[in-house]
Amino acid sequence: MTSLSPSSSLSRIRIGSAPDSWGVWFPDDPRQVPWQRFLDEVADSGYEWIELGPYGYLPSDPAVLAEETARRGLKVSAGTVFTGLHHGESVWDKTWAHVSDIAALTQAMGARHLVVIPSFWRDDKTGEVLEPDTLTAEQWRNLTSLTERLGREVRERYGLTIVVHPHADTHIDSEENVSRFLDGTDSDLVSLCLDTGHYAYCGGDSVRLIETYGERIGYLHLKQVNPGILADVRAEGTPFGPAVARGVMCEPPRGVPELRPVLEAAQRLGVDLFAIVEQDMYPCAPDAPLPIARRTRAFLRSCGV
Repeated sequence: MTSLSPSSSLSRIRIGSAPDSWGVWFPDDPRQVPWQRFLDEVADSGYEWIELGPYGYLPSDPAVLAEETARRGLKVSAGTVFTGLHHGESVWDKTWAHVSDIAALTQAMGARHLVVIPSFWRDDKTGEVLEPDTLTAEQWRNLTSLTERLGREVRERYGLTIVVHPHADTHIDSEENVSRFLDGTDSDLVSLCLDTGHYAYCGGDSVRLIETYGERIGYLHLKQVNPGILADVRAEGTPFGPAVARGVMCEPPRGVPELRPVLEAAQRLGVDLFAIVEQDMYPCAPDAPLPIARRTRAFLRSCGV
């Protein structure tokens, strides 16, 4: 494989951003910017694609959301759902009620992907430990089999592809656990949303993952980690939420991993991929995101996207 030059256009990569990059983690929180401001500023930053973010933050009426995005020149790439499928069949009905509403809105907005985030084993705000940080063999079977079921149901009912998001403080986090999850699921039903920041946070190498499991990479989240802060929070056992508040996720290109090699590896897969910027910043000052977003978009253009 030959490497692309820095000036090469990464023509298969479509760049966007998300409410996360504006400090939005919850449907409603007084420390978050209003949704109108997010849409104004993400468009002003030069992005064309957005994600829905936490369900209920953006308008959930498809007609209203379609009008608000269209007049700003924005399109939706994906919705996001949270699941705890390792708990087994007992959580399926509740999970599907959550998923179906979001999948319907995602479909109505013309998007084709549903980002699936596993449930946290400790609370992302308080750090309270909710359950063990490792799964039993039975829980792994629940996780893989029910994720396959979710992929099948979402595709058949809504025409969407699920992309599972490895995430800090969940059971799909490290290189070992991501590999175990991918090896245990059907590639026709389950793809991966590779978040470069979360994977680095948990010790993984994004380029190696793309080169090893390329056919499973269905979506990208672009994010960087401050290695100094990461070393501290890992040594101290700091939960993910407080680590974000300390600035563990940082503005590119100030952190790791380098994003250009990741984008080049993704381009070599020869498929169209979304690469959505997600700089975890909850909570943040309301005037902080816009200048960061403008600089990040300019940096990504210098990478060829």
